Amino acid sequence: MPLQPGWEGRYFEDFRVGDVYRSRVGRTVTEADNIWFTLLTNNSNQLHFNSDYARHTLFGRPLINSTLTLAIVTGLTVPDVSENGFALGWEEVTLPHPLYAGDTLYAETEVLAVRESQSRPEWGIVQVRTRGLNQHGQVVIEFRRSVMVWKRAHAPRLQPFPSPPQA
Repeated sequence: MPLQPGWEGRYFEDFRVGDVYRSRVGRTVTEADNIWFTLLTNNSNQLHFNSDYARHTLFGRPLINSTLTLAIVTGLTVPDVSENGFALGWEEVTLPHPLYAGDTLYAETEVLAVRESQSRPEWGIVQVRTRGLNQHGQVVIEFRRSVMVWKRAHAPRLQPFPSPPQA
């Protein structure tokens, strides 16, 4: 039986302006995720971890920390956008709808621009717009991101699956 290669992510040559990638999986955000992340990052806004406090706000319950939302939605895009690169920056992050514990996040990314790096010929720069949606299709976060991505011929090759010892 021939061995078939697994998904390696996209390389610079694979990106086309106008292409849209949707995350293959969703991620349900739990109350524990939110509290741990909020405390880990020293965010003292009680709106994220105090149900009694949050009940007296216009939201009526704790909100998921916005930087956790950004992190999860970015993570959902890694297999399609930055598996073979690294982020150069995020721009215009907006949060048009609240996210709550128990909501499930999905990501949709559109390629906005593709260009070769002027300073690093083995790389290219890809700019994308990503929307994070909840299970009801409501956009809970939207941002633009620039990513430095390897060109296929220059990318490091890893052998992530161990080979059995030869007898």
